[in-house]
Amino acid sequence: MTKRSEAKYKIDRRMGQNIWGRPKSPVNRREYGPGQHGQRRKGKLSDYGVQLRAKQKLKGYYANISERQFRGIYEEAIRLKGDSGAHLIGLLERRLDTVVYRAKFVPTVFAARQFINHGHIKVNGRRVTIPSYRLKVGETVEVKDKSRQLALVLEATGLPERDVPDYIEVDHSKMTAKLARIPGFGDVPYPVQMEPHLVVEYYSR
Repeated sequence: MTKRSEAKYKIDRRMGQNIWGRPKSPVNRREYGPGQHGQRRKGKLSDYGVQLRAKQKLKGYYANISERQFRGIYEEAIRLKGDSGAHLIGLLERRLDTVVYRAKFVPTVFAARQFINHGHIKVNGRRVTIPSYRLKVGETVEVKDKSRQLALVLEATGLPERDVPDYIEVDHSKMTAKLARIPGFGDVPYPVQMEPHLVVEYYSR
């Protein structure tokens, strides 16, 4: 099942924030919500509302993954020892679609999901078509030879608005990337504030 590419802009408008830091985000022009009532003054959110919004923002950032999949990642995070919020971020950052996006092989995380589905990506030399595939530290991701000159790829590698984080080692001449380590929450370059502890509170209610 595919999602319309415009979905990312709907999420931005709903949250009132440019959550991917994209220059074309409609929030750069209008900070109010979508629809005919979007400019009405908003009441103060309840604690539940704040937690729900934090969850929707984080889930939306990672290509608006399904609620079932997102909750599964949360349940895995709370089984690990230590900070559940940090573990949640670590698991999300190990997703193949996230690493393909972070490595600047594609311009958006939505494009990363489609790029993987269409068979353009290999992991350790083998084609992988599952965006939620979880990488282990040291595994190598590469763009297939025939896919390296696609306009989408050429556009992404030249994007000035974001840099490759230091926990991913990238060689754009060979179009390869390696997950060097599992990042901490503070290592992840979110353009807006994310609050994984509120997500944990939301699900633990």
